Amino acid sequence: MTHHTPLPLETAIIALRSVLPLEAPADVLLSRFFRENPALGAKDRAFIAELVFGVLRNLRSLDVACGKPTPRLLAIAWLARIQGMNMRQLEPYLRGPELDQVPAIKAFDLAAQPLAVQWDVPDWLAERLLATFGEADATRLTTALRRAAPLDLRVNTVLAKRDELLATLNAAGMTANATPYSPVGVRLADKPALNKYKPFLAGHFEVQDEGSQLLGYLVAPKRGEMVVDFCAGAGGKTLLLGALMHSSGRLYAFDVSEKRLAKLKPRLKRSGLSNITPQLITSEHDSRIKRLAGKIDRVLVDAPCSGLGTLRRNPDLKLRQNPQSVAELTVKQASILAAAARLVKPGGRLVYATCSLLPEENEAIVAAFLADNPRFSLKNAAEILKQQQIDLDTGDYLRLNPADHGTDGFFAAVMEAEAAAPAKSKIKREAVIPEIDAVATEIDVA
Repeated sequence: MTHHTPLPLETAIIALRSVLPLEAPADVLLSRFFRENPALGAKDRAFIAELVFGVLRNLRSLDVACGKPTPRLLAIAWLARIQGMNMRQLEPYLRGPELDQVPAIKAFDLAAQPLAVQWDVPDWLAERLLATFGEADATRLTTALRRAAPLDLRVNTVLAKRDELLATLNAAGMTANATPYSPVGVRLADKPALNKYKPFLAGHFEVQDEGSQLLGYLVAPKRGEMVVDFCAGAGGKTLLLGALMHSSGRLYAFDVSEKRLAKLKPRLKRSGLSNITPQLITSEHDSRIKRLAGKIDRVLVDAPCSGLGTLRRNPDLKLRQNPQSVAELTVKQASILAAAARLVKPGGRLVYATCSLLPEENEAIVAAFLADNPRFSLKNAAEILKQQQIDLDTGDYLRLNPADHGTDGFFAAVMEAEAAAPAKSKIKREAVIPEIDAVATEIDVA
């Protein structure tokens, strides 16, 4: 890391100090800091964000390496240990005793520490990752979770084509490549500001992690269907489902947060989609949901979860979640899945997804649900993706993680409701067959 201009280190330390108690999500606290310091240039803001998130990603090991950590010492330890700055580069920034502390921080032997410190996670999380993945895979996983995530885009196929967008982005000097799995994904090498970029304003793409895009292909909605995005949030997946439906049929976007749904409005306007109905609900038991019982072809439940699969983007989550908060979430997940399942019509599809890596939020929720709801059966996620020319096999469930797939950590299960038993008819079957065939032909053509 070469720096010819002085680093805005003092400002970055003030920013870190304002974020570190973590009384709110780190990105919210950092945005507030930037609003309160409008004179900062884009380069300075980029460095400050990199330092704050870099410290959060490596906080456990930097804490131990520093001995008596202060925000100032943590920032210096991040520059020395993670960014690899040498003493000569660091000297202009060091004060008094720090000159003696830095060599010891640099020489700190991480390999001699317990796994939780090596992995930069709390003890409880280290135990669960070890039990779930084993030491070697958990080591690879936590290493990947400590890296910054790339910027992924999803092409809005209603208004644009992927190869054309790739050409446009590369011509504008951005390094853009097709994502390996999602047929509508684009991965950028850098993080350019895109919110004022013409193709973005024209609705040609949205920012969305490739893993999140793949969930839409598990739902696989068809033209003219009735579909529900049960926990729509700001609508990233809703917009993908709308595009997969070619803006036909009906797509309900439910959420309990007015703030999140408000973020969907401008995105919806840009998207050119006309089949989406955002709906604010009070809870998963809202009367508006009851009215749709048994009428919906496909339901996506992207359940509220610990978010531990998104640590590349939200490293503070590992410090803000705990066993109790996860236990509370699992109760909520089970309740939401049960409520959403009532919407699914006979023969319909239910997709349960989280961005968690923990089995108690994933496989355990699905197993308990299937035991309680015999009308649903599990479908193989890999086969459903294969039908759409997506070559990705993680078994029955979709299980994604940054070490193996370069995406955020995601889990998804596809379940289907059994088709209704045919009604017994008194008419002789032979007499009806020609009419049925005629009707079937018409439907196929449509």
